[in-house]
Amino acid sequence: MTDAAAPAPGETNVAIQTVGVIGAGQMGNGIAHVCAVAGIDVLLTDAKAEAIGRAMATIGRNLDRQVSKGTLTAEAKQAALGRIHATTDYADFGRCDLVIEAATEREDIKKSIFKTVTPHLSAACLLASNTSSISITRLAASTDRPGRFIGMHFMNPVPVMKLVEIIRGIATEQATFEAVQALAERLGKTTAVAEDFPAFIVNRILVPMINEAVYALHEGVGNVAGIDTSLRLGANHPMGPLELADFIGLDTCLSIMQVLYEGLGDSKYRPCPLLVKYVEAGWLGRKAGRGFYDYRQDPPKPSR
Repeated sequence: MTDAAAPAPGETNVAIQTVGVIGAGQMGNGIAHVCAVAGIDVLLTDAKAEAIGRAMATIGRNLDRQVSKGTLTAEAKQAALGRIHATTDYADFGRCDLVIEAATEREDIKKSIFKTVTPHLSAACLLASNTSSISITRLAASTDRPGRFIGMHFMNPVPVMKLVEIIRGIATEQATFEAVQALAERLGKTTAVAEDFPAFIVNRILVPMINEAVYALHEGVGNVAGIDTSLRLGANHPMGPLELADFIGLDTCLSIMQVLYEGLGDSKYRPCPLLVKYVEAGWLGRKAGRGFYDYRQDPPKPSR
């Protein structure tokens, strides 16, 4: 750990110039992307070294897309890529002002990450989780700095979506909140403050709707095409709920429904058995090549 002194409770001496991102999947690489474009140095790591290489390739392609659209210059693209530094050594995180965990939506994995990384952090470093549903208070309590811990829930795809939910745990200090909110605004995001309830705001509303769409499929109310067409055209949604579930990842949808069901104890949040069955089969959506749609075909066709 570096030997920088921690600020007193309620105060901060953190000017966020270097951000560590733990998890190089679709959320982590997106967070790294927007931080680098905003002029922030980024350390990016993942439990699987090959995932970091894939993430850098994805970031490069997404930056190229911005250049082709005229929203980013070629020079700014190269500068952004130069700010992202891959590492597999948590000791490198000692120079971070903020570390954002963007691992899979499992509480045990997240807590294990915090236990491993915190001994390497400066006393002043802030910690954030990109969790989409898990208690910030509970995650914070597993660290050595609950006052400097906060939820920072980005939306997928991060470079495109404008919202960041900010969630304070019971111990989160005001200075932590203000520093993270200012960072989100620096990244060009709009923030919404959510209380620390299961799934927060967006997923408290969105994922039960997806779960209900899966129930409609399970009960034979409509087929995949009919359900998605109805919501696209009847409710003006840009994606049907089953297509959106595939985009999010069916394992993530199931994890969020389980958090809601267990955290709120209301039967209306019971995960649909068909959603459970798809996850058990490994049909996790786009990332697995198959979910409610079969992405091995071009164009993708409904699996049923």
